[in-house]
Amino acid sequence: MSPVPVPDLPDIGRRENLRDRIREALRAAIISGKLEPGVVYSAPALGAQLGVSPTPVREAMLDLVKSGLAVPHPNKGFRITEVSEEDLDNLAAVRLLIEPPTVRNVVTVIPKADFPELRALAQAIVDAAERGDLVGYIEADHVFHLTLLGYSRNRFLMDVVSDLRSRTRLLGLTPLLESGRLVRSAAEHHELLDFVEARDPSGAELLMHRHIGHVRGLWADSARDAP
Repeated sequence: MSPVPVPDLPDIGRRENLRDRIREALRAAIISGKLEPGVVYSAPALGAQLGVSPTPVREAMLDLVKSGLAVPHPNKGFRITEVSEEDLDNLAAVRLLIEPPTVRNVVTVIPKADFPELRALAQAIVDAAERGDLVGYIEADHVFHLTLLGYSRNRFLMDVVSDLRSRTRLLGLTPLLESGRLVRSAAEHHELLDFVEARDPSGAELLMHRHIGHVRGLWADSARDAP
């Protein structure tokens, strides 16, 4: 069997916590659909795309196996797991129960001094969308939302949300990017911060609810409409 072509992935380079960086890059590639569900990818091929050796890639993929994102295939590589439409609906439903009310609760406790940093994180999402970097978009989006929810000081909630977000698949991101709508969606993070800075819990909660709805609405529709 000929090897499966690996999509373009960002060069990880020489950084601290290399395994963590590789794991997060691969996680983002799975969520965005760059690494396709049902396809088996080898560690050497992934490593070549990331600019690293196969060993840390294999270790990172084993971490993702524990998260249910991949299944090992001895002497071949790792198969990206498939997620049903029902599973995606259920994941979004649980996120809607947790994230909007949590955002509502943290709006009044976020220090004003932290606003510039949050704006920079939101802009990183917009920048990734504008340059067409889907993996970077997913990574920046993950950092922004976990940072915002971190003001709840509830590590158990953070673990649950992180796991839910990791299991979500956003296969409609590519058509959204091609249509220009991904940049508009990315701008919602700045809208959310407008409510945060205005100390408007209700507005922030409603916008967060709408934002998560895009996972199963706008983004899902884009995936179905894609050729």
